[in-house]
Amino acid sequence: MKYLEKIQGLLPLGYLYLIVLGLLKESILFYQLGINILKYSSITDILISPIADMASSPILIIVIITVVILFFLFQIILFKNSHKNWSKKLLGSYKINTEGDKQELKKKMVPVFAIMVAFELLALFIGLGIGEGANINRRIDTQSLQYNYKIISSSGEPTEIYMIDINSSYYFYVTKGDKHIKIAPVGTINTLEIINKK
Repeated sequence: MKYLEKIQGLLPLGYLYLIVLGLLKESILFYQLGINILKYSSITDILISPIADMASSPILIIVIITVVILFFLFQIILFKNSHKNWSKKLLGSYKINTEGDKQELKKKMVPVFAIMVAFELLALFIGLGIGEGANINRRIDTQSLQYNYKIISSSGEPTEIYMIDINSSYYFYVTKGDKHIKIAPVGTINTLEIINKK
């Protein structure tokens, strides 16, 4: 029961960490495009950002869950083999004494496990921000974007666009044949139509 209470106590910290990761990823991505995303984001956008990233990409969820499971299995293997030289050497590098009580060893391994998962998530989100930003930038420069939406603005003219991102207040997109990113308030666009690529 105490273990469950500890987890409940750590959940807000975990979510705060996810928010920081989402914010970091968005900032890195949009910085490469010349946009300070914080000027165009509300608190709600920042809070939802990491969850939206994970929900929009099932592969990202699978990667995160897989890595967490692998770290957990690695921890179990280390614990079961704590008497072996290779395990003692590895645990010794984290200043964990393998000669003590098994329960004490488990308690000491949990923070190491948490730090490894946190570092993995940090690397993943920063990598996604750098990769997505560089990819969008390159495709804008080479005009190789796949236009995925059609918008009808207040002028009534339909335009094919590549949607970079949407938040609660703004659309970030590039129109067909243009190399400049446009930022449009949500109220200026009447219709947003998904283009089905066959």
